Amino acid sequence: MSREYETVIGLEVHVELATKTKIFCGCSTAFGGAPNTHTCPVCTGMPGSLPVLNKKVVEYAAAVGIATNCTINQNCKFDRKNYFYPDNPQNYQISQLYEPICRNGYVEIETASGGTKKIGIHEIHMEEDAGKLVHDDWEDVSVVDFNRSGVPLIEIVSEPDMRSADEVIAYLEKLRLIIQYLGASDCKLNEGSMRADVNLSVREVGATEFGTRTEMKNLNSFRAIAHAIEGEKNRQIDLIESGEKVIQETRRWDDTKESSHAMRSKEDAQDYRYFPEPDLVPIIISDEWLEEIRSAQPEFRTQKLVRYEKEYEIPRYDAEIITNSKHLADLFEKTVAICKKPKKVSNWLMVETMRLLKEHEMEPEDIRFSAEHLAALVNLADAGTINSTVAKEVFEKMFTDDIDPEKYVEEHGLKTVNDEGALRSTIEQVIRDNPQSVEDYHNGKEKAIGFLVGQTMKAMKGKANPAMVNQILKELL
Repeated sequence: MSREYETVIGLEVHVELATKTKIFCGCSTAFGGAPNTHTCPVCTGMPGSLPVLNKKVVEYAAAVGIATNCTINQNCKFDRKNYFYPDNPQNYQISQLYEPICRNGYVEIETASGGTKKIGIHEIHMEEDAGKLVHDDWEDVSVVDFNRSGVPLIEIVSEPDMRSADEVIAYLEKLRLIIQYLGASDCKLNEGSMRADVNLSVREVGATEFGTRTEMKNLNSFRAIAHAIEGEKNRQIDLIESGEKVIQETRRWDDTKESSHAMRSKEDAQDYRYFPEPDLVPIIISDEWLEEIRSAQPEFRTQKLVRYEKEYEIPRYDAEIITNSKHLADLFEKTVAICKKPKKVSNWLMVETMRLLKEHEMEPEDIRFSAEHLAALVNLADAGTINSTVAKEVFEKMFTDDIDPEKYVEEHGLKTVNDEGALRSTIEQVIRDNPQSVEDYHNGKEKAIGFLVGQTMKAMKGKANPAMVNQILKELL
């Protein structure tokens, strides 16, 4: 009889915070930039340089803690985690081990069966990021870029409460939305501002003891995470079934080969010789400061969903798509505030915007057009000043260049022709030019009128009022 197994998963999620400067110095945290240009003696670990804590890092970390139901540790401190690695300039990382800023929280996820499940958060701690090694195969050397060194991170350590790739993705999606709504990070996996390490073990269904876990690194997309979980689960089950042991180790996932390989063994877990960071004083978060952070919490997605259905009377499906991005939700609300037409705004975002985002391989955060311009376009289309074909054409231009639709329509002569006299003479000419279609229509072929409408629109360069064209055509036929 084949044995049944269950997967036990816990995550360590690193999130780069959206501060303008690094955690312990005034260098820029901007992504990109020529190598080693966002650096100074502090973030390159020069002897004698001293760290100074960035207050905004503490505020963001506490805000994420509050939003994930954690207890905020109002007296916390930093520790040194000692290890040698070429991209770690001081040979230690300033992190938090003994007194992290947040403990014992949870987020609630929706499960595949339609219920909800709480995923525990063991702790959230603040730390600095390391630099980045760049391997040059041509020269056969590795060079180091310290631009990322000292960028502020929070590490969110979950409890081993997840049992499938679906639960992991739901948890990550929930975390990402919470953090984006707070403005604490853009959470772009492709730029490394959100990274997840997966701790995974398998055990027989019904067992209470955990199996031996492995840790998988180098996961920079939800797709890679789902594939890595599936691959590692099957690898461990195969080992157990063939009587071998799972070794506690760190593995690196290769997304192109869809397989993982061992990086280093954790049989004798590395001793990082942690000790309190002597160059930084403990952090004391006063009740007043904590209250300030708490009262600045935004309206999160779950609250927006309820309000959108009630206040804007748009379908739940629309509300879910729009609130799935903070930027899209803000754009929606600002546009509706100007034009007061929620369903029409929702339609433009749901259909045309989503189509163009997909075509251009962009995220909602990359949308360039303003709420003012979208509202103007909604009003032009709604008033019949431009027809739907022209509106889509103007929207495409607005999507790429954020043009002012009113000016664009005026300058390019795109207003709908509602002049009955001009339309009538054009339609009379179309009827004269297409006797076969006229005969087909009189012989009961309703579709023939569609062709005549098309010919009229063509003659009017797409600017005719379609309802008027239909009405006059039927009358003349």
